[in-house]
Amino acid sequence: MSEPSNPGKSALDRRSFIAAAAGSAVAAPLSARAAGSDANTSVVSDATLALDVILRVNGRDRQLSCDARTTVLDALRERLALTGTKKGCDHGQCGACTVLLDGRRVLSCLTLAVAAQGHDITTIEGLANGDRLHPMQQAFIDQDAFQCGYCTPGQIMSAVACVMEGHAQSDADIREYMSGNICRCAAYPNIVAAIKQAAPQILKG
Repeated sequence: MSEPSNPGKSALDRRSFIAAAAGSAVAAPLSARAAGSDANTSVVSDATLALDVILRVNGRDRQLSCDARTTVLDALRERLALTGTKKGCDHGQCGACTVLLDGRRVLSCLTLAVAAQGHDITTIEGLANGDRLHPMQQAFIDQDAFQCGYCTPGQIMSAVACVMEGHAQSDADIREYMSGNICRCAAYPNIVAAIKQAAPQILKG
């Protein structure tokens, strides 16, 4: 018969091991932080420095000064006074901030302004041709495809892209490819109807 194990000794060894591991885990990041404090400080400082950025918005080059963390959404609303693009969740989950970047829909709250340089940004303000509304804007009015209207600019921008992408062939396709845009007023059936109305005119050119 084998000798009984010594629970006291194994428990002590286990506690010693855990204590030693915890001590080294705390000490390592502290020493690393102390060693690299200068480098980290410079990185943070650089991120806050003002940069000269040129954004091409609705066919016009707009120059502004912002730091590297500024999003397209904040640049549009706070620096360029283009407040049609709405800030909803600010986490890329509701679609209220949708704009077109080179004709493709993007969430402007997740897109950095510095990364948008050299690209064409189209906002809700850039859709109409003078006093003549874009077909999608007119369709949203005709079909009563909004209630409070807060999500409407993002819905319209996404709807235009949905048509141009070829995803407006059926009600099911429209619902699927518009699913990233939330309407808290639940005007979804009217939004589908608006897209179906506008699609032929948009594709005709």
